[in-house]
Amino acid sequence: MDVKNKVWFMLCVLSICFTLKPQLSFAARDSISANQSLSGDQTIVSAGGVVELGFFKPGNSSNYYIGIWYKKLSEQTIVWVANRDKPVSDKNSSVIRISDGNLVLLNEFKKPIWSTSLNASNTTASIEAVVLDEGNLVLRDSSPNSTLWQSFDHPTHTWLPGMKFGINKRAKVNEFLISWKNKEDPAPGLFSLELARDGTDQYVIMWNRSEQ
Repeated sequence: MDVKNKVWFMLCVLSICFTLKPQLSFAARDSISANQSLSGDQTIVSAGGVVELGFFKPGNSSNYYIGIWYKKLSEQTIVWVANRDKPVSDKNSSVIRISDGNLVLLNEFKKPIWSTSLNASNTTASIEAVVLDEGNLVLRDSSPNSTLWQSFDHPTHTWLPGMKFGINKRAKVNEFLISWKNKEDPAPGLFSLELARDGTDQYVIMWNRSEQ
């Protein structure tokens, strides 16, 4: 191969490398492991690219929340919110990470304001938080079947297939959906959808937790 052909070959190789580099550098991940964290505009995306988890700001609000939304919809559609009544004001200095066996959100002052709140008996480095295509955020210990905590046990305002609803024997609480306070504030509002209290299998819409 003469000098001219060698130069042309090297230019082609460099061109391919620069083309691939962004794809390799920005490959989406679907989990937060014990040595990783999320802050600012960083997100994790489910394996099939269906949903995304990260910080979001609703409407013209100045507050930020950790939420899950559908990635491929043109309009951001939030289906679950972690810290719905405890927002942060600075997403760049706030961080969500694994700490003492829990997924924890630290605000701009590094104060924990939301957590999965598990007993800290399992603090191994193999614990990870994974967001699944179904919209479920799962805290697990290495094995896909070792679920320690999942957002499907703790619905907020949107029901997703597979989500616990009504009497949750696993979490030992009565789970129900409750509206946002308004379109810019995901804190619990006045309307809820829950299992009727008369023992039937009917679901009723409540206002301020009172049946109407």
